[in-house]
Amino acid sequence: MTLGQSIADARKRLVPHYSEGEARALVREILFRIKGWTPVDIAVKTDEPLSGFIQSKISDAVDRLLLDEPVQYIFRRASFYGLDFTVTPDVLIPRPETAELVDIIVDDLRGLTDLRVADLCTGSGCIACALARNLPFSRVTALELSEPAIAVARDNASQLKVDVDVRRADVLALTPPDDPVFDVIVSNPPYIAMSERPSVDANVLLYEPHSALFVPDNDPLLFYEAIGRYALRALIPGRSLYLEINPLHADALRHMLESQGWNEIDLRRDTSGKLRFAIAVRPS
Repeated sequence: MTLGQSIADARKRLVPHYSEGEARALVREILFRIKGWTPVDIAVKTDEPLSGFIQSKISDAVDRLLLDEPVQYIFRRASFYGLDFTVTPDVLIPRPETAELVDIIVDDLRGLTDLRVADLCTGSGCIACALARNLPFSRVTALELSEPAIAVARDNASQLKVDVDVRRADVLALTPPDDPVFDVIVSNPPYIAMSERPSVDANVLLYEPHSALFVPDNDPLLFYEAIGRYALRALIPGRSLYLEINPLHADALRHMLESQGWNEIDLRRDTSGKLRFAIAVRPS
């Protein structure tokens, strides 16, 4: 079987379960992860025969995709902000909207150096590592409660050779420092209400860690309230808190931050038009 025939077979198997575009993208990702082939490589090699071993690897990946397993977990790799991360079922798969949050921070702080940054609920460490790479000479602290997730985040920081200090901490029970220490605090905490579960995609619901996704229906701002209280004392006055948020609770989040005493609360939309980010300034 040639590479082209194998690609056609994989797409044919995937299309009843995925759209044509998704199937094409997934097959490209499979070949990149198995062989390191780019789309140009694939075009050049399309008539070349594939070994039985490579054919079986492709078939196995397709089998797992048909069970809704995310391709990132199949190969334990995910691309985020131009970097390649290790991901396991102990951490969320980095999302494009989270990269938009990193974009906002990097744009806001362009030209500044030696910043002290805290990433709360770091998970895989994708935000922390991306900021460490893009904010010159920054010192990044990443906090996470899950021990398996901490191991993944530390591995990513080591692989990417970035200065990120990953520590175990319960964001819901943080003790603020005596004096403000951070120029930036960022968080993408759990924010999906349990009642939203029916609308969550199967590949997320079946494979991604629920502790990093869901919050109680009766307390959807649970993490944001704790983060807001902590950041009001840990941030240097005049510096900003950056949050990824649930669009369904954007107005409630704004009111909560106002009640805590935050200034210049700015809710921003992602590229799909949803209110996905909140930025708030610690008063002087």
